[in-house]
Amino acid sequence: MNATTHPLPPLAHWPYPRWIAHRGAGKLAPENTLAAFRLGASHGYRMFECDVKLSQDGVPFLLHDDTLQRTTNARARLGEGHSALGGDHPWGLLAQLDAGSWHSRAYAGEPLPTLDAVAAFCLRNHLFLNLELKPSPGTERHTGEVVARHVARLWQDEAVAPLLSSFDVEALEGARHAHAELPRGLLLESLWNGWLEAARALDCVAIICHHALWDSHSVAQAQAGGFRTLSYTVNDADEAQRLLDLGTDGLITDRVDAFSPD
Repeated sequence: MNATTHPLPPLAHWPYPRWIAHRGAGKLAPENTLAAFRLGASHGYRMFECDVKLSQDGVPFLLHDDTLQRTTNARARLGEGHSALGGDHPWGLLAQLDAGSWHSRAYAGEPLPTLDAVAAFCLRNHLFLNLELKPSPGTERHTGEVVARHVARLWQDEAVAPLLSSFDVEALEGARHAHAELPRGLLLESLWNGWLEAARALDCVAIICHHALWDSHSVAQAQAGGFRTLSYTVNDADEAQRLLDLGTDGLITDRVDAFSPD
């Protein structure tokens, strides 16, 4: 345990809202930016999924891809000779990138946010987070450890911490090693052999699947193991109703304009 932080209380119950805004506001604003969080909140959403990785100098910041090319102006700003990997650059340089123009002119100049900035926004507005650990190649365990330490520090006075999730088992192992009391969720794009045992071994509280993987059998398996069941990315009304009828616990959606989170 880090001597500068205090243990967070264990989950006494499932404290999170059922509806979760994907990357802040789905596709209505530049993903993983504070602008997206503000827009998602304006639609009534109280929980947000976002992607966290580390800069070269260890600053947790929001970015989904390994590379900067799709959602920033890194190619124009850095030039062709520089690495496109987000984790290859210090935060001082990443902070200067434009993470909004790719989406639309209305968001030109929107910066990449740090986890600290996102935490400040969410804590001030009483919002919840699902933080997906997105390690750069070769930093899997380290990313889990560093992000968990930051989360424990930032939410040390809160009753409910963010749900830390990842497709990467090593990243979740790192988070558990650094702060075992933080809630974790295993992300799955297929029900690979041993998925339930892996979630149990990682002391996860939730399993987060591609929505098509949930049926009465898989939901019953997960629930019998004591896990909460969440789905990504649910953008169709009929599919949302199917998942609600199955008794799943959370739906991550791009359609913050179509689904009421109440």
